[in-house]
This record gives sequence, C-alpha cells and structure tokens, in this order.
Amino acid sequence: METNKIPARADVPEKDKWAIQDLFATDDDWRAALAKAKEFIPRITAFRGRLAESGAALLSFFRLDDEISLAFDALVHYAQRRSDEDTRVAAYQEMVSQVTRFAVEIQSAAAFETPELLAISDEDMNRLYAEAPELELYRLNIDRIRRRREHVLSDKEEAILAAAGEMAASPDDIYSMLNDADLKFPDAVDKDGNKHPVTHGTFIPLMQSYDRVLRKSAFDSLYSVYGQFRNTSAATLSAQLKQLLFFANVRKYPSTLDAALDGNEVPTEIYRNLIDAVHRSFAPMYRYVALRKKLLGVDELHMYDLYVPVVDGVEMKFTFEEAKEIALKALAPLGEDYLNLLREGFTNGWIDVYENEGKRSGAYSAGARVHPYVLLNFKGTLDDVFTLVHEMGHSIHSYLSNKTQPTAYQDYVIFVAEVASTCNEALLMEYLLSVTTDKKERAYLINHFLEQFRGTLYRQTMFAEFELTANEMTQRGEGTTAEALCAMYKKLNEQYFGPEMNVDEEISLEWARIPHFYYDYYVYQYVTGYAAAIALSRRILREGEPAVKDYLGFLSGGCSADPITLLRGAGVDMASPKPVEDATKLFDEMISEMEKILN
Repeated sequence: METNKIPARADVPEKDKWAIQDLFATDDDWRAALAKAKEFIPRITAFRGRLAESGAALLSFFRLDDEISLAFDALVHYAQRRSDEDTRVAAYQEMVSQVTRFAVEIQSAAAFETPELLAISDEDMNRLYAEAPELELYRLNIDRIRRRREHVLSDKEEAILAAAGEMAASPDDIYSMLNDADLKFPDAVDKDGNKHPVTHGTFIPLMQSYDRVLRKSAFDSLYSVYGQFRNTSAATLSAQLKQLLFFANVRKYPSTLDAALDGNEVPTEIYRNLIDAVHRSFAPMYRYVALRKKLLGVDELHMYDLYVPVVDGVEMKFTFEEAKEIALKALAPLGEDYLNLLREGFTNGWIDVYENEGKRSGAYSAGARVHPYVLLNFKGTLDDVFTLVHEMGHSIHSYLSNKTQPTAYQDYVIFVAEVASTCNEALLMEYLLSVTTDKKERAYLINHFLEQFRGTLYRQTMFAEFELTANEMTQRGEGTTAEALCAMYKKLNEQYFGPEMNVDEEISLEWARIPHFYYDYYVYQYVTGYAAAIALSRRILREGEPAVKDYLGFLSGGCSADPITLLRGAGVDMASPKPVEDATKLFDEMISEMEKILN
C-alpha cells in the first residue's frame, strides 16, 4: 500500500503557496531593505529632546513613525513567513533574529517618546496642535499615551523597570521549561493492553478515544506527573502573580486587573460582568453535562469523558476547492463586497494551503499591509473547513482595517481580534445546518457547535475566574500554595459542571498545565469575542443589509476608537451582559434540538 508522502517545499504547486514575492522578489531584496532601514535609527534619535519644540517637529516625528511602521511590516512578514514555510532552514531563522534585533534597536532609539509627550503641559500641547493642524490626525494616539500619565514614572525609574523586564519574564520561562521540556508522562494503556505515548500533543486525541479504559489511563498518567510537581508549579505561578502585583503597585494601579485591561482601554467591569453573567447561565451547561452522560450511557460521567464524541460514525471529507465553495455560500449573508474579498484571497496568493516538509504546524492569518497571509495545513476534515473561514475572517478584518485606516490606526487590539473569525464560524455552522438532510450528520454538527460553547464560553470563563481569584488572593497577602490553588480549582469545576459531573480529584491539578495563566488576563477575551461574534452573526442573519453595513464598518475600524465603542457601532454592547446571556440561550436551544434528534 502506498503511503501519502509529505512533499518538499519545492514540490508544492505555486497555486497552493502564498505569494511571498508580493513582499520582496528575492531574499537579497529583503537584505537590502533591512540595511536601508538601519538609516531610521539616526533619524529617530535626531528628535530626542525636540518633541515639544514645535508642531512641525512633532508632526514630522509621527510621520517618521508611520514610515518605519510600513517598512518594518514588510521586513518582519517576509522573514517570518519564509521561516514558517520550512522551519529547518537556518538562513530564515537568522532573518527572523535579525529583524527582531532591529525592532529592539528601534524601540530603544525611540524610548524618549513617552516621557517627552508626558512632559508637555496641556497648554503647550494645544499650542502644538494650533501650529500644525495636520497633527490632529495623531491626537488619538497622543491622548492614549498622555491619559496614562499617572502610571508612568520618572526616566530613571522607568529605566529600572525596563531592566527588571527580563527578570519579570522568569516565571513564564521557568513554566515553559518545566511544562514543555522536562515533564515526561507514563504511557497510557488501552483495554487490550496496548501502550500509547502521552504528550501534550497526544493528550486530547487520547481523551477523544471511544476506549474508556484508554481515556482514564491517559488522564491518570498526565495528572500523576503534575501531582509530583504540584509545589514547583504553585511556586512558579505564585512568582508570576507577585511580579504582576509589583508592577501594578509601582505604576499606581488599584489591582493587577486594572493594570492589565488599561492597555486595551477595556473597563474592569466587563471582566467581572462576564463572570457574573456566566454564573447566572449555569443551567444550560448542567443540561449539556446530563445529556452527555445519557448519550455515553455511563453511570457516572468523569472528567475524562468530556472530549469523546457523542455522535460517532460521521465522516465528512472535503477537497480544498469544495471548502472554498462552501465558504462562499456560508458567508453570502455578508454581501457581495465581502465575497469579492474572499475570492481575491482565494485566487491571489493569500493562502499557503497544504503541509510540506518542515512547514510550521497549525494555522494562522498574518495581516501584512500588502495583503494578509494565511497558513493552513489542509487535510480535508470538517475542522479544516472551519479553520479556513476562521482565518479568512481574521484576514478580511486586517485587510479592511489596513485599507481604510491611516497607518497609525490600522492594528486592532486583542479584545476584538477573535470576533471576525468566530462570526464566520457561526455563519458556516448556520449554513451547514440549513443544508444537511441527514439526521446523524445534523446531530454531529450540533454537537460540534455545543462543544465550542462548552470549550469557549464556559471553560475560558472558568479560567478567567481562577486567574482573577488567584490574583486577588495574592493582593490580600494570602498564600497561593498548591493546596490552596487545587482546592479553589476543584470548587470552580464543581460549580461550572454541576451535580451530574463526577469531578475527579485529579482535575484539581489542571491549572498547572494551562499556559494562559502566564499571559496576564488574556483568556477572558476568548469569551467576549465569542459572545460578540454569536450576537453579530444572529443580527446579520436576522436584519440583513443594515447589520452587514455596521459589521463592515467595525471590520474597517482598526484601533480608531476603543474596542467597546467599535463593537457598539456594529450593534453589540459588550459592557452589557446581554451578548453573553443571548449566547447561552442559543446554547440551550441547540441542546433541546440535540435531545429531540437523538430521542
């Protein structure tokens, strides 16, 4: 039997590769552009001490900043995309290192910007605007820096904090070494006595096995090792929490939550309201747990039963051409202008489609100014079709923001980053459900949707609550010992999964394997983005053209306003609990349909 061989990069047809030449024709052209970009350093330093000199000087500085941003964008995208095409090529790894070093040089050269802008009085700032009316374009950027005045220290103090930055990154570095390099897990054993290696990469596939003996064995294997290192894991996370508190205190924030959310202009009430809204919506989750228990036919539902499919025997396979056709049909509610951008991406070198030897795994969209670049490793599964529409959602968000906004406001913040991608996924699901006639296939699709709700809306909120509670314990001076963290984490699982779930003792250690707890209040944005996307997709399907117009306005917004304002413009108020409550109502409706089909 012939084995499907993974091709070398050189053997992949050009039509299935992204158009890297749209950035630079050759590697030598890139090197020449990097050498020329070095000339930016003296041009930046020439402005040191001069930002308050005149409106013309300040305007020239910001225009130079735009020029650097555009040049750096092409340099970094070319190096990183080349490296990802074949991660084994040392020359491309070196190009990434070179452009990274250049970024540090630029940042160091421009370190005077924030202190000088903060030193300008309001009266003098108004004078500078009057002297150079074109400076108004940059007012929002300037205001964003100056509004944080009370949190910025003197030059000498800022230099000390910057020097402490590497030390502050140590908890994350230690966690990564422990988790990714040092921890080794015993093999899992299936019902026939066969051994299966347990790694971070194999754990979830093992949890999806229909062999319950294998699932429990893999579960026990993983957490037996985390149990051995529970005190080291707790000390590492405790160090992370303490360094966050140190920087929040030094910068005069009332809490680490305030410090983390301030950068994205997100009020802390949104974080707390999210947790409260999900707490009020536990009932649908409890229903889902009970349904899963019933469908699996088990007396007790354990934590290792959460990932196994409850609808088996459905295999949906697609060619890439079929996936593109499905994407165009599913996203048709977004209008012809949106579909034309999709076609542009499909036909003009935005996408690197298939796996090749050495290619980076996974998928992403990189929003280069020339056009987005989408990395796929397409295998033809249903998940691959969802990945295609997901990444094209990111891409069109980037494309419209880049084409619509001035250079200074093209990059959107993380808070809204997952909205466009997840909205596309929701529209794809609605389309697939509308065209399927097979009951089993419909049940399979609904379960796919339900698992997204469970894994995103509930699980990530539970993570967010754990992170907030652990930070608050640190602020109160309470010890975040392994015992305290495990007790708190187990209690959260009992709350979120409800009475039908047997919350195994081992799951109390799960916090020790979640890297996101070192990302400084990151995970809540998965939930807010998901809830916003569900709300937007429902509005688009319900209202049509007016909703689409508002949505395209949001996609074109970049960071031209704070993220809450941008989303309000699209018709979703994330300062209200309504999007989360509406999403959990949809979850409840889908559970009812699942029950109806399977009964």
